[in-house]
Amino acid sequence: MLGAAAVAAPGRAAASPWPDAPERNQSLTPHPGALDVVARDEAYWLQVAARYRITPRTTNLEAGYFGMMALPVLEAYHRHIDRMNSESSYFARREYPALMRTARERVAAFVGAKPSELAFSRGATEALQALIGQYNRVQPGDTVMYADLDYNAMQWAMNALAARCRATVATLNIPEPASHASILAAYTAALDANPRTKLLLLTHCNNKTGLLLPVGDIVKLAKARGVDVVVDAAHSFGQVPLTMADMGADFVGLNLHKWIGAPVGAGALYIREGRLDAIDRAHADESAPRDRIESRIHTGTTHFATVMTIPDALDFQLSIGIPQKAARLRYLRDRWVHAVADVKGVTILTPEDAALTGAITGFRLHQRGSSDANRALATTLHDEFGLFTFQRTGLANGDCVRVTPTLYNTPADADALAAAIRTIAARG
Repeated sequence: MLGAAAVAAPGRAAASPWPDAPERNQSLTPHPGALDVVARDEAYWLQVAARYRITPRTTNLEAGYFGMMALPVLEAYHRHIDRMNSESSYFARREYPALMRTARERVAAFVGAKPSELAFSRGATEALQALIGQYNRVQPGDTVMYADLDYNAMQWAMNALAARCRATVATLNIPEPASHASILAAYTAALDANPRTKLLLLTHCNNKTGLLLPVGDIVKLAKARGVDVVVDAAHSFGQVPLTMADMGADFVGLNLHKWIGAPVGAGALYIREGRLDAIDRAHADESAPRDRIESRIHTGTTHFATVMTIPDALDFQLSIGIPQKAARLRYLRDRWVHAVADVKGVTILTPEDAALTGAITGFRLHQRGSSDANRALATTLHDEFGLFTFQRTGLANGDCVRVTPTLYNTPADADALAAAIRTIAARG
C-alpha cells in the first residue's frame, strides 16, 4: 500500500497502485454509500489513487501546496498544449475565447455563481491582491482588519491598502484551540472595538493549521456593521463543499490548482453582482467595459491550455463527488490525529468539530513554536521517516508543522505519520 514502507525506509513510498493499468483512464462515479462508509472503502479509494502517478521519492503529506493533476487531467492538458502550440494564434484568436467562456461557466456552476461574477486569474493570490488592492471604500482614519491565521501575502496587501489610504490596521488572534463560539466571540469583539472598520479579510480554510472558519456567520456579523468582507477560499475550494451563497461575501478569491487539481496558474476572483463599483479597474484598464468583471483584473496573455484544462479537472472532481472527497480527507486526517492526540507533548491545532476541520491539520511538539524547532521537525519527518510535511509560520502562538493528506494517500500513510510522531515525541 502507499507509504507502508515509509517508516522502515525513508524515501521509499510506493508508487500509485497499477500505475500503467488501463483503469486509470476509465470514468469514476461517486460512491453511492453513506459518507462514513465511503470514507473507509479502501477498494474504491485505490481506484481513485490509480488515477495519479506518484513519486517514489517520498510519502507526500503536503498536498496543500500543489494539488497534482490526476492522470486523465494531465493527459487532457497535454492534448490542449499540443493543440494551442500547433494552431497558434489562429486558434487563440478564433476558438479559444469560446473555450474560456465555457470554462468560466463551469466554475460558476460549481460554486453557485453567475459567469459574469467570475474572472480567471493565475491563482488565488493574484485574485485577492486585485480585490484588496483595488478596493476603493477605505478613507483616511478608517480601519482594515485581518487575523493571525490569514495568509501572509494577503496581510501584506491589507497593510499596503491601509498605508495608501492613510487608514489603520487592526488585527486579531484566533483562539487556539478554536471553537465555533470562540471564533465568533473573537470577531465580534474585534469589530466592536474597531467601529470604523471598512474591510475585513477572512480565510475560509487557512494554510497554517487548516481551521475552517464559519465564514457565513462572520460575514453576517460584519455586514450588520457595514463592513465589506474579502474571503480567501484558496484552500477550501474543492476540499470541502462550498458555494458563494453559503459564504455570503461579496468578494472571494479562488484557487484551482490546489484542491481542484487543475494545472498550476489557475485561479479566479468573484465579485457579487452589483458590487463592481467597490473595486477599481485594474491599472485603469480600458480593454473591457467598466461594468464587466474582466476590467478588474488584467493578466495579459493567458496560458490557453491551463484554462482549457479547468473543465477536465472539474469533471474529475465531480466523478468522485466533493462530499465524498471531503469525507475521505477527513477520515485520513482523523486517522493520524486520533492516534497521537493523547501522546505527551503533541498539540493538535485544529478542533474535532466537523464544521471547522477538513484535511489540513497543524501540530506542535512540546509547545515548541520557534521557526527552527518546526523546521527541524519537518526535516526529521522527511529525512528519517520518509514523510514530507511542511513548517508554517505566522501564528500568534508560534509556528507549527502542517500535514495535508489527499486522494492518493492511504491509512498506511496516516499510520506511518502517527508512528513517526510518537517516536519523535518520546525523545523529548
